[in-house]
Amino acid sequence: MYRSLRGGTTTTQPRNGRKVLKPLAVLLLLALVCGLVLGQAGRKPQSSSSQSGVLVSVVVKRDDKSSANITSKQVAVYDNGVEQTIKNLTPDPSPARIVLLVDNSLTLRADIDKLEKATREFAYEIYEGDQLLIVGYDEVAEIVADWTDNAKSIEASLKGFRKKGQPHLFDALSAVVEQALSPLAGQKRAIVVISDGLDRGSKTTFEKILSDLQANDIMVYMIQISDRTRGAIRRDVPKPKQVVEKLVEGTGGLVLSIDETVEAAKSVCDELRKNRYVLSYVPSSVPYGEARRLLVVGDQGITIRSKSMQPPN
Repeated sequence: MYRSLRGGTTTTQPRNGRKVLKPLAVLLLLALVCGLVLGQAGRKPQSSSSQSGVLVSVVVKRDDKSSANITSKQVAVYDNGVEQTIKNLTPDPSPARIVLLVDNSLTLRADIDKLEKATREFAYEIYEGDQLLIVGYDEVAEIVADWTDNAKSIEASLKGFRKKGQPHLFDALSAVVEQALSPLAGQKRAIVVISDGLDRGSKTTFEKILSDLQANDIMVYMIQISDRTRGAIRRDVPKPKQVVEKLVEGTGGLVLSIDETVEAAKSVCDELRKNRYVLSYVPSSVPYGEARRLLVVGDQGITIRSKSMQPPN
């Protein structure tokens, strides 16, 4: 049974006989309880306060593909153009929570079989301990398969994919952040969007969802499908290609091709397990209460990706 995800609000009314999520107030209460439990268990949620320091998830790779760890002495971080003192740079091989957000809208230039294949590859590439949540969206974001590492169960659920309606991408991202990933603060989280980047009709703005993703330190990977608008000028919202580029650049993700799904799934899962680090620093000489530009760079031969903005202190 599908369950509906809605950014900002939820509904208890069934949609085409499908079970829907609990009201958002209940979800927020559950998130608070989870946060308290995690805190008691010693897992610290990510913080951006000037007292406890900033934690930023980064992808760090050696150009020669060596697996040797990289130290903080090989990395520099600039907050609003000012170089900061790094407290620590630590490899993070912990399990990941990965949301696969799949465009189910009518005019998408990819058939259902291709969407199923792209999603199925991730089910067989994840590492031990990783879990996937499969969400399809058109005007509404709906859970196709709840959190699981069971590849057979995921594969069976994919027959529920369909093509109808308009792509409310930004609303779907908002719902995923609010209801699925925010309660998991402190864990490794990522969203893989299978789409061309088109949004048509969302109440959530692109600027708002990008800011929310950056504030939550959630990396976005795009499995890119051919642009159905063919680059047509759009009023008040970015073009699909711009959405794809800004989402990955703003969160430190990658753009991968729908035509190379095996390689895409392997690249994402390998990267999350083998190349993710947590960087910590205490911000200095930065304006209070304002978002700041963030730049993390490595020595020659080291490539680093991170989000491009740091939320206010």
